[in-house]
Amino acid sequence: MPRKPLPNPETAPSAPLPGWGTAEAVLQRLEWTVLRRLDGLLEGDYRSLFRGLGLDLADLRPYQFNDDVRHIDWNVTARVLEPHVRQFQQEREITAWFLLDLSASMEFGAYERSKRDVLLTFVGAFSRLLTRHGNRVGAIVADQGVEMVLPARGGRQQVLQLLHRLMRREPSRGGTPAGRRATDLAALLRHAAGVMRRRAMVFLVSDFICEPGWTEPLGQLAQRHDVLAVRLVDPLERELPDLGLIPMQDAETGEQLWVDTHDPAFRRRFAAVARQREAELRIAFGDAGVDALELSTDEDLTDALRRFIALRKLRARLAAGGGVPAPRTGQADVSADGGQDVVPVA
Repeated sequence: MPRKPLPNPETAPSAPLPGWGTAEAVLQRLEWTVLRRLDGLLEGDYRSLFRGLGLDLADLRPYQFNDDVRHIDWNVTARVLEPHVRQFQQEREITAWFLLDLSASMEFGAYERSKRDVLLTFVGAFSRLLTRHGNRVGAIVADQGVEMVLPARGGRQQVLQLLHRLMRREPSRGGTPAGRRATDLAALLRHAAGVMRRRAMVFLVSDFICEPGWTEPLGQLAQRHDVLAVRLVDPLERELPDLGLIPMQDAETGEQLWVDTHDPAFRRRFAAVARQREAELRIAFGDAGVDALELSTDEDLTDALRRFIALRKLRARLAAGGGVPAPRTGQADVSADGGQDVVPVA
């Protein structure tokens, strides 16, 4: 049976996101507004930020002081009676996967953008950044369960196809009070582990409003792949203004209740719960051994990507044996024990 041709993302309509236009228009806008600003930041740093993940044996040479003893070739050493070490050539091509949570809570946004809009912008900018240098990108999209797997390919057309599919997807409506069911992020991670056979760079993009139990599968994924958790947030999820008596609904389960935001004690309790959740997420990312990048609906994407670039540079220095520099004024401490790193813009 002949395969059904894929729609042309350059001309196909991309509703229901109003004002976005076609995938081609979105990508052109990102190339002008985001990628051009990042080009200067990445000048000369691309290879240190996005290293290939495969290693090929390139040569053998005599052992020298400070060489890694794990690279000694004992068969050659025994044959020539002199220690020799293997030299490896690093594969420059990267395969990147975007694991995308498009559950109902991602539709929330108190300002001009929702978390889903931020996700679309991040995926479009970063996938194009990677494919411009000959790398491949793929995506796995999930809501109540895994909905779509886009195999990893290279080129600008792959980015357009990814944007087109994300933009054509109908917004999630969540559950109902009778059938409460939050996002199962653990199922997405387990499914991804089965799909990604070779080592890859993985971007897990979610607001992490989900069922518990995702820390262990995230840690298992991080043992094999280079994983970055991209957490999407909205300012109203941390602190409520005084809006009086308002209805609130759990986007994931559909549960509704009325709250009095005029009560200062309620707003303090709300902020305290939000801070506790922040702390629990930092611990969870640390337990899983992954770094985390936070993107807010009221923040410029380029500023957030600057933090990512600073994080990757720091990790490269630590991997090379460099120490952690002393924090500058206004800079948060950066952990070197595999926990979450917070690298604010200078």
